[in-house]
Amino acid sequence: MSRRPDGLLNHNMLDADKGPQDACGVFGVWAPGEEVAKLAFYGLYALQHRGQESAGIATSDGKRILVYKDMGLVSQVFTESDLATLPGNLAIGHCRYSTTGSSTWVNAQPTLRPTKYGTLALAHNGNLTNTGELAELVQKLEPTTGRDRGATTDTEIMTALISLQNEKNVEASAISVLPQLEGAFSLVFMDERTLYAARDRHGVRPLVLGKLETGWVVASESAALDIVGAAFVREIEPGEFIAIDENGVRSQRWAVAEPKGCLFEYVYLARPDTLIAGQGIHVTRVAIGERLAKEAPVEADLVIPVPESGTPAAIGYAKGSGIPFGIGLVKNSYVGRTFIQPSQTIRQLGIRLKLNPLREIIEGKRIVVVDDSIVRGNTQRAIVRMLREAGAREIHVRISSPPVKWPCYYGIDFATRAELIASGLEIEEIRRSIGADSLGYVSLEGLIEATQIEEKKLCSACFTGSYPIRIPADMSEGKMRLEISEVHSHE
Repeated sequence: MSRRPDGLLNHNMLDADKGPQDACGVFGVWAPGEEVAKLAFYGLYALQHRGQESAGIATSDGKRILVYKDMGLVSQVFTESDLATLPGNLAIGHCRYSTTGSSTWVNAQPTLRPTKYGTLALAHNGNLTNTGELAELVQKLEPTTGRDRGATTDTEIMTALISLQNEKNVEASAISVLPQLEGAFSLVFMDERTLYAARDRHGVRPLVLGKLETGWVVASESAALDIVGAAFVREIEPGEFIAIDENGVRSQRWAVAEPKGCLFEYVYLARPDTLIAGQGIHVTRVAIGERLAKEAPVEADLVIPVPESGTPAAIGYAKGSGIPFGIGLVKNSYVGRTFIQPSQTIRQLGIRLKLNPLREIIEGKRIVVVDDSIVRGNTQRAIVRMLREAGAREIHVRISSPPVKWPCYYGIDFATRAELIASGLEIEEIRRSIGADSLGYVSLEGLIEATQIEEKKLCSACFTGSYPIRIPADMSEGKMRLEISEVHSHE
């Protein structure tokens, strides 16, 4: 319903070394009598960390579906008056960071598609690995679609496939399509009267179910349930499909569960106030930090986090090491994606727009700096330089994940393998590159132990190169590429 003139979001210099980005956050609500658009808005607000390029909400009043979406943060896209134009009893919402498909308005979600039995709106978190095959199938079912559609996402292809099935309703169509999808997907979708949700057989990306007094909610994370006043009921299981309408919640299995939950959710992606597999993420990250202190000890005066993602692990490191915890870097919470391009002078300030050191805390001390991961190394290099300029005597960098050496094809936009600093350098070489006095990572074994999840039920491909879901030799959609040699050597 709305489109900015340029249709694109300007990326500022802070994105040049952005951390790992999750593809999306999804939210769905069935609650007759409630302001479902506002509930979706606040749910997406709670999931903003999972995607900051675009946001959208679809609602239905039982007769028609309306969609409002645009580029930008949730708070930039929607106003009070916008939400007032979206009446209804059920809604789905989406905030996006592009992995498959470019960052343009036409690729914003939810997608919308007419079917022979009504209208379908769909939102997706994850990334399919057989998009090319599915696109060919859509082309056969509706030859003009491949040429005419402007969208370039796996989400749009899924929406088209479901809408083109010769079944009696959306539910039956979805059940026939889900087994054809490979890769990672947590879906929320709707027709005029029913809210649906589904999760891939491996459960790579999270999805949870919550209960309102007047209805039901599905969301990427339990923290979004808390924000809208919904009680956590349970996780939607890998390989499960649910439908929610006036008759309540119906569930069926469309595939046998083969759990491979994303290990990086525990390190960075999920909010610290979220539950995964019954375990609080904050508690898990503190435990990772304690394990890191045992595996990579050092004599120092102060432990400081890189806020905010490094804070729980830094608390754990301080607890495990006995070194005092302190705040040595102050974060500007309002810096993120922006529509205003920085001047050259501001660009040269770089990370100082995000973080600034507290000289009186740091000066003359041996500092342990705890962060969640190192991608290219530019951020850590800048932090080390700032801390030295602020008078730190020694700087010891500790990372609460193993070295990230491999790209993700299941919904996280890491850098390409060539850009990942750990893919080409040993730890000592990385230490020299970022200028630290020492560098230590938690071990994969230590990280997995802290999650309290069995290793066989986790995906650790970004650390090991062992991909649990088949990857085509050439994932040519969007940004994704994989060399044939990498597939063969790490299957």
